[in-house]
Amino acid sequence: MSKTVIITILVISLSSCIKDKPRILIIGDSISIGYTPFVKASLANEADVFHNPGNGQHTGTGMKKIEEWIKDEPWDIIQFNWGLWDLCYRHPDSPIQGNRDKVNGSLTYTVDEYAANLDTIVTILKTKTKAKLIYVTTTYVPENEAGRFQKDVIRYNDAAKNVMKKHHILVNDIYEQSIPIHQKYGKGTADVHYSIQGYKKLSEQITNYLRSEIE
Repeated sequence: MSKTVIITILVISLSSCIKDKPRILIIGDSISIGYTPFVKASLANEADVFHNPGNGQHTGTGMKKIEEWIKDEPWDIIQFNWGLWDLCYRHPDSPIQGNRDKVNGSLTYTVDEYAANLDTIVTILKTKTKAKLIYVTTTYVPENEAGRFQKDVIRYNDAAKNVMKKHHILVNDIYEQSIPIHQKYGKGTADVHYSIQGYKKLSEQITNYLRSEIE
């Protein structure tokens, strides 16, 4: 067999491998935006990883845009999360970024509304796609966060897990792991976000779970 034929076969084989890599869509807010580049880099040889355009915000936005985000793409895995925006209190007169105000503000969605919205989103995902679905729990809220109560995260996560149990959806529960990560690599006791190192640490929880689910 000539070298030209061998090279051609190798190129075709390599192209097939690249084409056949599973396609993963990550849907979520700024926390997922922060860790997705690290997930994408870690799984570069195993999967093609994408994030929905922009910030997924709350479940209200999710219900409006979920079909736009998934389109007719042949997704193999769709990982999704909402929560931090849903449990946030906001007031139009608050000068704090995002109009956050847990004293005078109004809650975006009650825990029951949040669960109902998630139920609607999951139903759409199950109807419109054949992808394996993975829900990721909401991360830690530090005690001095202006628009969010620390205790609400557990309530909203429990509600979300009940919805996922109803629909037989996989759950990557990263809440407990996110606590020490935020305490060491977070942006302070008044901010739910993380430093670059913090997002890298969070990405390990996501990457390991996704890797275990890649067929």
